[in-house]
Amino acid sequence: MIHYLGHDSPLGTMLIAATERGLRSAVFEDQRHFNGIAGWQHDPQHPLLQQAVQQLDAYFAGQRRGFELPLDIPDTQGTEFQRSVWRGLLTIPFGRTSSYAELAHKIGNPKAVRAVGAANGRNPIAIIVPCHRVIGAAGALVGYAGGLERKRFLLALESGQEQILL
Repeated sequence: MIHYLGHDSPLGTMLIAATERGLRSAVFEDQRHFNGIAGWQHDPQHPLLQQAVQQLDAYFAGQRRGFELPLDIPDTQGTEFQRSVWRGLLTIPFGRTSSYAELAHKIGNPKAVRAVGAANGRNPIAIIVPCHRVIGAAGALVGYAGGLERKRFLLALESGQEQILL
């Protein structure tokens, strides 16, 4: 069973979902590649979902630099290559960025830069699995399924720069 809730973040409504094993999804309501909540059970009191909300709120308040949540990304969610990219995202430290080429090299597939970009865009657990920390080779803000304004906001938040809420 997948339990979910909607949470108002500074960047818009997020839909956060979990199973008994861990967090399954955290996406913006209008995010590209989001397939919807069909079959999910609305459960705003689910303990893991409450924990995710508390940690996300602390992150947005500048009081948290990482997340301590179990993840549940099953073999049926994404390809093995996509899951390897998502695992690679977890190694990018708070406040740092990585290029798509660096991430491709890190996961042992240096020629798969475009495929890394595509997998990054399909990350099912935004912010917590930090796909926003991946940038273009020349430092350009490119490719974020939640929108470039959100990516800009998240990177500014992590770098301690002042920002204007959307």
